[in-house]
Amino acid sequence: MPFINVKTNVKLSDEKKEAVKNGLFDSISVIPGKSDRYLMTAIEDGISMAFHRDSESAMAMVEVKIFGSSTKDAYGRLTGEICRILGDVAGIDGQNCYVKFEEVKYWGYNGFMF
Repeated sequence: MPFINVKTNVKLSDEKKEAVKNGLFDSISVIPGKSDRYLMTAIEDGISMAFHRDSESAMAMVEVKIFGSSTKDAYGRLTGEICRILGDVAGIDGQNCYVKFEEVKYWGYNGFMF
């Protein structure tokens, strides 16, 4: 039950949004036990952001929420994949990309709790 939310100051075409989403769907399996079957994504593009007092460079804040937990190594691999995808598709340098992981103990879906 992962959820990945990408916030970026880069305005993405519909084609690039699809490329980012597809990349995220392909990469979620680096976390053991996770697959694209229940992955939900959101992309908030063209928003006002600043990093190091710079608001002109391409940047992103990515939040990854997963039901349960995983390892620092798995999170590191997914961070690498996310930065690669955003670099390839949106021109965002990995040095301007934060990835935050949140492990969720309770997750509701379809009227019940996991």
